[in-house]
Amino acid sequence: MTLQYDDLQYPFASRRTTVYAQRGMVATSQPLAAQAGLAVLRQGGNAVDAAIATAAALTVVEPTSNGIGGDAFALVWFGGELHGLNASGPAPQALTLDEMRRRGHRAMPRFGLEPITVPGAPAAWAALARRFGRLPLTTVLAPAIAYAEEGFPLTPVLAKNWANAIRVYTRALAGDLFRPWFRTFAPEGFQPKPGAVWKSPNHARTLRAIAESAAESFYRGELADAIDAFVRAHGGYLRKSDLSAFEPEWVRPLSVKYRGYDVWELPPNGQGLVALEALNILSGFDFPAYEHPDRYHRQIEAMKLAFEDGRKTITDPRFLQTDIHTLLSPEYGAKRRADIGATARCPHPDGSHQGGTVYLATADGEGNMVSFIQSNYMGFGSGVVIPGTGIAMQNRGHTFSLHPDHINALAPGKRTYHTIIPGFLSKDGQPLGPFGVMGGFMQPQGHVQVIMNAVDFHLNPQACLDAPRWQWMEQNVVEVERTVPEHIVSALARRGHDVRVAADSGGFGRGQIIWRRGDGVLAGATEPRTDGTVAAW
Repeated sequence: MTLQYDDLQYPFASRRTTVYAQRGMVATSQPLAAQAGLAVLRQGGNAVDAAIATAAALTVVEPTSNGIGGDAFALVWFGGELHGLNASGPAPQALTLDEMRRRGHRAMPRFGLEPITVPGAPAAWAALARRFGRLPLTTVLAPAIAYAEEGFPLTPVLAKNWANAIRVYTRALAGDLFRPWFRTFAPEGFQPKPGAVWKSPNHARTLRAIAESAAESFYRGELADAIDAFVRAHGGYLRKSDLSAFEPEWVRPLSVKYRGYDVWELPPNGQGLVALEALNILSGFDFPAYEHPDRYHRQIEAMKLAFEDGRKTITDPRFLQTDIHTLLSPEYGAKRRADIGATARCPHPDGSHQGGTVYLATADGEGNMVSFIQSNYMGFGSGVVIPGTGIAMQNRGHTFSLHPDHINALAPGKRTYHTIIPGFLSKDGQPLGPFGVMGGFMQPQGHVQVIMNAVDFHLNPQACLDAPRWQWMEQNVVEVERTVPEHIVSALARRGHDVRVAADSGGFGRGQIIWRRGDGVLAGATEPRTDGTVAAW
C-alpha cells in the first residue's frame, strides 16, 4: 500500500528532498540525535531501540524542548499491530486546588515548583525497551551519554532558542531554587551560538543510572531521593512516593477514516482527539486546488470547532465526562460540518500557548515503525533543575485549570490536558507510517495540514512539511507564514478572519515523516523550520 505522489519540486519546496532507504531510517529535529538512532540500528537494534536512543540523545542535544524530567507518548507498529503508550505523569498527591488558592494563585504558574508533575520519559524508554526492544538500555543510551560527557556543538535553530530562553529565564527566575538551572544551561562563559560546545557530566551520570537500572533509580532509587530532597527543601510538592507509584500506560489508539486512510492518534489526556475530530469534519468536503481560499477557510473553521470540543472534553481519562467516540462519529462530524459557514465564526475565547517539544520517527527493515514525542513543555520547563543530576523538571502542570468546575481542574494524582501527540497513518490494515508536528497547540493543526497535504493534494513527504502553514490562535485570529500567497491572505480577511502574517516560522511546528511504500522502501522527510535531518541506512 503506497501513498500516491510524485517527487517533483513544488513552488514552496525547500532545498531538501525526500530521503529513501531500505534497512532503516530515523527522522528528528537534531542531526546528532538522528545519528544516535541510526548507530543503534547498525548495531542490530530495531526501530524501537532506535527511537529510545534518539529520544535519550535529544534530552542532551536539544534541551530547549525536552529533558529527562519530561513526559513522552508513543505509537508503535510492531508484530502487525499498532500499540499506544501514554507516559505522561500525574500531579503530585500534595498538589491541590486549596493549596494553590492558599498560595494566592488564580492560574497555574509557568515556572517554579507548582507546575511540576511526575516525569514520564524515563519510564517510557524502559517500558518500550522491555516490551519491544532488542538491545540492552546500556547500549541504547550510550550515544546520549557520550554527547553529555564529551559535549557537542550547537546547531543554528537550537542556539537561537537557547539564547532566547536564557533571556526569558534571566528576567523571570531569581533565587536559590533556580540557580541550578543557570549553572547547568547558562554556565559562566557559555554563549549559545552556532558551533558553541556544551557538555553536562551530570546528564551523563543520570542517563547512565537510568540505563543500568532500567529507570528504577529515577523512580525508586537514588535519583528519586535527590528529586524528593530538593523539592521538599524548597517547599514543593513532588515526592518519592509520587515517583515510585508511577507506571506508564499501554492504551488503545484512536482513529478516524479519512478518504479511505486510517489516521491514528492516542486517546485523552492527549489532544490527538482534536486532530481526529477536525479531519472527521473535513472529510465531508470536496476540496478544490491546493492554493484556494476555501481550503484554508474550511480547515481553520473545522479546527476551531474541534478545539472548542477538545477544551471541554480532554483531561485524564478517569475524569472524562464525554464519550469521545461520539465526537468522532460520522453523525457528529456532519453536525459540526453544518456549523461552518461562508465567514469566520468566533468561538469561545481560549488562547493557545507556546510549546516546547521534540518529535521523532523511526523505521527498520523488518517492518517495525515508531512515532514518538517527548517534551518538558514551554521550552526548558519549570526552570527547576535537580542539583548534580542535570534533570530539568517539566512544567506540564501549567495546563491545569484552577476553576473547580472545569473538566481539567487540578486534582492530586490527575494527568492534565496534554499537548504532545504522535501520529500514524495506515490503510486497509497495513502501515504507511509515523508522522508528527511538534509545537504546543499547533500540533493538531499541523497534523491536519500534513495529512491533507499527503492525502488530498498528493504531496511527497518533504513537500508535505515544506508547504506554507497557518495557525488558529484565538477568537478569529489566524497567523500565517510569509509564504502563504497574498491572494489567500486577502480572501481570508474578506471572510472575517483576523489574519496576521508571522515575522518568522518559529511558531508553526517542526515535523517529521516516514512513509513505507508497498515495496518496503522507506521515504522520509524532515522539517525545514528546524535543524532536522533524516539519517538513513
